[in-house]
Amino acid sequence: MTNPPSDNGEPLKVLCITGWCRNGSTIIGNILNEIPGFFHVGELHFLWKNAAGRGVNEDCGCGRKLVDCPVWSTILPIGQPAGTSLVQHADEVIRRQLGNVRTRHTWQVLRRGLHNEQIRAHADLMTQVYQAVAKRTESRVIVDTTKIPGESALLEHLDGITPYYVHLVRDPRAVAQSWSKPKEYVYAMGPAKSTGYWTGFNLAAHALTKRHPERSMFLRYEDFIADPAGTVDQMLRLCASDPADNPLDDRTVELHANHTVTGNPDRFNVGATVIRPTDDSWRTGLARSAQRTVAALSWPLARSYGYRFGATDSNGKG
Repeated sequence: MTNPPSDNGEPLKVLCITGWCRNGSTIIGNILNEIPGFFHVGELHFLWKNAAGRGVNEDCGCGRKLVDCPVWSTILPIGQPAGTSLVQHADEVIRRQLGNVRTRHTWQVLRRGLHNEQIRAHADLMTQVYQAVAKRTESRVIVDTTKIPGESALLEHLDGITPYYVHLVRDPRAVAQSWSKPKEYVYAMGPAKSTGYWTGFNLAAHALTKRHPERSMFLRYEDFIADPAGTVDQMLRLCASDPADNPLDDRTVELHANHTVTGNPDRFNVGATVIRPTDDSWRTGLARSAQRTVAALSWPLARSYGYRFGATDSNGKG
């Protein structure tokens, strides 16, 4: 790979928010998107799948189709061989992703790096894409909320890029409740399945941040909503950015249109947004039997994150 650092001679920063889905990464990413020089790409891993009509939605956060978006329409042709269609190019990208950078591949990527031709080709594509996004949007920090640790593990091998990691965890009972009902283009999932994924993705995310402790932080969603402004300050300091740029006024942030690739459907929300201080609707919204299932399947990892099962306070702590 021969891509240079950004135009100012410094490596491009990629702030990767990882963990399992429904963990609050979309709202955090969109808050960071309001900071000058930051750009939230959403779940970049799914750009090609969704743009080609292979995914769950084809819309950018700006409301246009990805193929018509003024940002992504200029990014999608990168790496596309001459004489091929977007669908053909997307299918090849998807094939490389499935074979090399799924969550199950996290430990292999951490151990072996760019160990075959396919993963080297994908790393080269991602290097070009991140750099092109930064140039197109005049950004110095890209916020990627993909939440697939195998893809995130690849970041350290991309030329001209310095990765930072936030391992974001949410109470598995709240996650199970969120998955219990479909929401627009997002399908539903049962508590056993969602908790199984919660465990696997968080174990992989831990392996990733353990590899880069000096550029990583662990964050519970419950701690974020308890002190959103302070938490954003922490993330800015993590990637050596000025906390003075924090867009939060206590619990309120003014959100503008963004260019996120998939994520929670709330990504389309704009205007004054208030961060709620509690996240305990699962107590009445998730059946007792489902709560017991989640507790059985997430223990002891959930306990290590500070979640307690049984009599708990509103933050999930014992």
